[in-house]
Amino acid sequence: MEALGDHLKVMVKTFRRECHGVLKSERTTIQGADEMLMVLQLAMAEVNKQHGGEFKVALSDVLMAWKHLLLDKLHLPPPNFARLENYDLILEAYESFLKCSNTVDLVDILSMYKQLSLVDSDPQEPVSPIQLFEFLSGNMEVSELPGSSVPSTPSSKSRPCSSQMKRAVRRVFCSYLNLLVNSKNDMALALTLDVPSRALGRQAFTDIKHAARKDNTSLFLAVTSFVRAIQLGGKGYAPAESDPLRKHVKGLSDFVQFLDNLEEILGEIPDPSVCGARLVTAIRAALVKGRSSGDAVYVAAEEATKELKERICQLHQIQKQTANGSGTGISPARPKAYAVNHATAYGGRDTVKVLMALLDEEALTPLCQNKADLLSEDQPVLSEAEGTSILTLFRSPEVSTGCSPEPLRNRVQSRLDLLKPKAKERVVRSQFACTYKDEELPLNRVLEFPSTSQVPTCVHPAPKIIPAVDEDVEETTTAKPPSECQNKEQSDVQRGAAIGQRSGNAQNRAAGPGNRKKTSIQMQNKGNKRKQVDSDQHGGSENEPPQKKAPTGASLKMPGKTVSKAPGKKKLIAGQGKLTSFFRV
Repeated sequence: MEALGDHLKVMVKTFRRECHGVLKSERTTIQGADEMLMVLQLAMAEVNKQHGGEFKVALSDVLMAWKHLLLDKLHLPPPNFARLENYDLILEAYESFLKCSNTVDLVDILSMYKQLSLVDSDPQEPVSPIQLFEFLSGNMEVSELPGSSVPSTPSSKSRPCSSQMKRAVRRVFCSYLNLLVNSKNDMALALTLDVPSRALGRQAFTDIKHAARKDNTSLFLAVTSFVRAIQLGGKGYAPAESDPLRKHVKGLSDFVQFLDNLEEILGEIPDPSVCGARLVTAIRAALVKGRSSGDAVYVAAEEATKELKERICQLHQIQKQTANGSGTGISPARPKAYAVNHATAYGGRDTVKVLMALLDEEALTPLCQNKADLLSEDQPVLSEAEGTSILTLFRSPEVSTGCSPEPLRNRVQSRLDLLKPKAKERVVRSQFACTYKDEELPLNRVLEFPSTSQVPTCVHPAPKIIPAVDEDVEETTTAKPPSECQNKEQSDVQRGAAIGQRSGNAQNRAAGPGNRKKTSIQMQNKGNKRKQVDSDQHGGSENEPPQKKAPTGASLKMPGKTVSKAPGKKKLIAGQGKLTSFFRV
């Protein structure tokens, strides 16, 4: 078994030294066995969702597809049981996730190793496909690889720290370091976004995922772009108020600020051993903040910090000896020829090289024996919240379907309340109410008056009052020339029409020509009536009451003249003359 571990290290080191010939990016990271299994689970859930199902998958289907995936990529004979129905789509989704995250798996490392020119001088493969299959399946343990067996100091006091907790905490440490090397790694961001707790749950991760898909970028770039626009953008460049990420500004700003602090440490400290120790210490301080010394996360973080510091120092010493002996010292983070400041471009170069060597060794960790704990929702609580798996985190929160949980009686009653007509509030109008346009008529008024030309005046009209006529009415009228009467009538008609156009109600303006004619006749009658009353009052003495008018239904005959009386509407009510003289005094 020791030979297998050494061969795996040789294969990875060779790939890392010659990866610029087969890869576009020099900061491509490697997915270990655990990460490969989690990526496969996400790919299967995505395919199930595209075919009308939910974003979830059974554990048995994942293990079946895992075996098919390894045998297919290693070009080994397929198993005796049938593969899944949508296996081709699952394989495509799996490869697409790795490509977008700028990562490769261990099977790709073996296939790329065969393409390198170094194989011509050493035709024998360090690891055979069958051995790699046994290693990735979990059937073969490699004890000397870092992370496979964590040595512990003997102690009389038992500490509540399980192996599952240790693996989870160590995975968080490596994920933060992975983001410093490869910012496109979506799996690393998912493992560190809410660890420690930043109030960035499933809803925040879903909003980030939608923003990244909209801009066709990685999750980390979507987060940093939003935070930079908030911090540095002006009025025209700041994100809109309706942006879903606005609700998570505080948590996202804390996450980006923490990574900025790690970037500053990486660029300011030239010594890789000191810089790596400072990075690990900063991550440890964030994880154990607010926890007691007896907490399981605290104990696991202390052990991971000590082990990672020692391993970083060892890798730095190995690389120094290699560089002094061979003189190559090739780093995957070479500066470009057009870099403005070469000192800035070279900052952190050696530390990145050490971190990539550390992450490559972590990728060689054997597969977790308890796959159910790795893929299920029973993950350790690291963010002081409910533990969730990667599958639950990538699944969008359930959207309400519109079905109300209320009883049927309440839903029917609320529907009836909506269908009931709402009573309109009576508006107090001013003295110029005649200039307002009336609102639409209610339903009962429309039914009573189906014709739009008929404008109702009152729903329940009052009975008409028939004026009483006294028999002893004296007929006294003053005759005027016919021409003068006609001129006055015409002037009264014109004045009444002008007044109606200027201050008439909207109903009168909207009425037809027949109503206009009636209005003009009424105004003419009112004018004649007022003039007749004034002439009668001025004709008599002030102490004598005005004489009562005779019925004006017929024409009065006078010598040489005939005066036509107004219609019956001009008749005065009994006693009206006395009241008029009383108020006049």
